[in-house]
Amino acid sequence: MNIFSLFKRKLIYKFKKKILIDNENLNLNSLDDLLHYYGSDKADIFLKNKTTGHGFSKFYQNKLIDFKYKKINILEIGSYSGASAAAFTKFFPNSNIFCFDINISNFIYKSKKIHVFGLDIKNKTRVEKTLNLILTKFNIKEFDVIIDDGSHNLNDILITLKSFFKLLKKKGLFIIEDFKYPNYYKYNKNIEHIYVDEFLKNLEDKKISPSKIFTENEQIKLMNSIIKIKVYKGNLKDSDIAFITKN
Repeated sequence: MNIFSLFKRKLIYKFKKKILIDNENLNLNSLDDLLHYYGSDKADIFLKNKTTGHGFSKFYQNKLIDFKYKKINILEIGSYSGASAAAFTKFFPNSNIFCFDINISNFIYKSKKIHVFGLDIKNKTRVEKTLNLILTKFNIKEFDVIIDDGSHNLNDILITLKSFFKLLKKKGLFIIEDFKYPNYYKYNKNIEHIYVDEFLKNLEDKKISPSKIFTENEQIKLMNSIIKIKVYKGNLKDSDIAFITKN
């Protein structure tokens, strides 16, 4: 992604009319209802075309229910239209949602609790500058929840885990959506590397994986930073989600 394209998309986002959600009084209690209402494919039913969604909402609600009324900071990598960010602001009334996406021109929702940043997560310099801005402006040292719902390319999933897991609080959750896309689709396996499910299993078993992304020392450090890894199957044949709890 070149700088001009990112700049153009940021301009479109800046001047695009967005839907203000802060004053909406919704009589929706479950996270699935909220995700469906705002049009996220995390819901059981995808509002856009009334088809079956990934069905991740039940896992999110079960895993994140302890955060319900706490003051939390969520980092979502790959936010697209902002549908899930909008739902999270309603389900977690004391939250701040930070959204990273390579194309923020798709973003349609607006809230004082949603903070949107257009960037390519592979650009280390830009990522560091953006994180420093967030940490300084919002006085945040770490995130409570980090969600990877980005490209689902094998290389990007691994880089995101390597770059962002360290920014998670103790007992925080790192969530990887659709982590088996590289298993199902050749175009998502864009690097010669073992699949994410194998890599996660090796982390659980304290076994070093052959990797071009993680050094042996980095893997050991990651292993020692993890309490548990739980994976779940959603509604669709390619719907898989992993919840990694930090030690």
